[in-house]
Amino acid sequence: MTVTATSVGPSDQAQPETAPRPRAARLLRLVPAAAAALSGALLYVSFPPRTLWWLALPAFAVLGWVLRGRSWKAGAGLGYLFGLGFLLPLLVWTGVEVGPGPWLALVVIEALFVALVGAGVAAVSRLPGWPLWAAALWTAGEAARARVPFNGFPWGKVAFGQADGVFLPLAAVGGTPVLGFAVVLCGFGLYETVRLLLARRAGTAVRRPVAALALLSLALPVAAALAARPLVSDAAEDGTVTVALIQGNVPRAGLGFNDQRRAVLDYHARETERLAAEVRAGKVARPDFVLWPENSSDIDPFANADARAVIDGAARAIGAPISVGGVVSRDGELLNEQILWDPDKGPVDTYDKRQIQPFGEYLPLRSLLDAVNENWTSMVRQDFSRGTEPGVFTLDGARVGLATCYEAAFDWAVRDTVTDGAQMISVPSNNATFDRSEMTYQQLAMSRIRAVEHSRTVTVPVTSGVSAVIMPDGRITQRTGMFVADSLVQEVPLRSSRTPATELGILPEIALVLVAAGGVGWAVAAGVRGRRAGDV
Repeated sequence: MTVTATSVGPSDQAQPETAPRPRAARLLRLVPAAAAALSGALLYVSFPPRTLWWLALPAFAVLGWVLRGRSWKAGAGLGYLFGLGFLLPLLVWTGVEVGPGPWLALVVIEALFVALVGAGVAAVSRLPGWPLWAAALWTAGEAARARVPFNGFPWGKVAFGQADGVFLPLAAVGGTPVLGFAVVLCGFGLYETVRLLLARRAGTAVRRPVAALALLSLALPVAAALAARPLVSDAAEDGTVTVALIQGNVPRAGLGFNDQRRAVLDYHARETERLAAEVRAGKVARPDFVLWPENSSDIDPFANADARAVIDGAARAIGAPISVGGVVSRDGELLNEQILWDPDKGPVDTYDKRQIQPFGEYLPLRSLLDAVNENWTSMVRQDFSRGTEPGVFTLDGARVGLATCYEAAFDWAVRDTVTDGAQMISVPSNNATFDRSEMTYQQLAMSRIRAVEHSRTVTVPVTSGVSAVIMPDGRITQRTGMFVADSLVQEVPLRSSRTPATELGILPEIALVLVAAGGVGWAVAAGVRGRRAGDV
């Protein structure tokens, strides 16, 4: 047998070995994108109703790994994926009654802010102490989201996921901007510390100043939170009051509860009268005042004698003033109003909600939306008008600040009730529209942050739950279930001292935005110098 040697060309030799390589390379290129989206989802999991607040740290650590050393364009794309991974599940409740269209539109727009942050973080990631600049950029992105478009949408601030975390006392230092900044800085610092440890283990020299900055980024936020704990107190400074919260429930969940407005009013009156019977029987302490939720009387009691009679009867039965959530038409304007109802004098004071909800209480771009979806515009037939003054009711000598539902997400809307003299805060809400979604628990966590931020008792009366009493240290001492009629009665402390966060107001946020701007400016200048040096 004759064996003939066959010549094997280079292409024939390479084909079996190199064919998988392009495919593997493509898969490897997808790793950062997948990691960005999954780390965003991890940040979502750190939010209520779960108490996994600490997951925010690895979420930002992974984001730091994804963005470090990238171009600003790549950073923007990866930041957008992080935003989608975070906001898509976090805001799914916005489509409970109106379908996926508005939910997806909201997320697509809000994630753009995260994309801009991603571009900035990628740009500053080559600077010394980059976790500081990167965390400040995140705070700047949240500041922008809280203001535009349509007066902002601060839902999803990192601080609102930290009600059960060790960083919570920092809310009393500088509010939600400082609390969120500390969490993000610690997350980026965690990544930088691990990166340097691995580099040193691989034999790469690590300069001491670089290592020191990484450790400080990780350790300082925790140390600051521990140092801030004395600012958190539930001690009574101005005595105590006994407050009652009424949760009357609704006939059914969803937008349909508005179709039975009289039933909702009757439910709250009935629960108040039931509580009054328990007080007379000595089973429950007599409240100094009673708090009803937002939309507890969507029938205008100023224009409808029967609604006024129902509220009068409830106030006389309990023998205490009631803060009633009403929908009122006045001088051609529709107002979401809290009405202070005296058992003898009737209505004596009002507060009109100032931060009204776009696409819920008013429709921006109404003519455009009418062309797209007539059902939506028909649901919001008339826009609510905005109030102009902070709401502080004097109830049996206690000064109670009011931040109605959506307003609890906005720093200024809660703070100015305290600077106006509030000794405690109430957040009357109506969550029935959103059924049993996570929205209720996300909003409840906001109120816990506000309690610590201003060192005030916060009460949360809700039409369908969850209603709660929150101490000035952020602890929930009583809460109701969802879609049940119930009431809560508790003696709570009144406080008048102001935390640093209350005194400083917007100044910490401004300072962090300036830090972010300084980091971006430094990165841009360094890039320009580098290009010039390359051209020489």
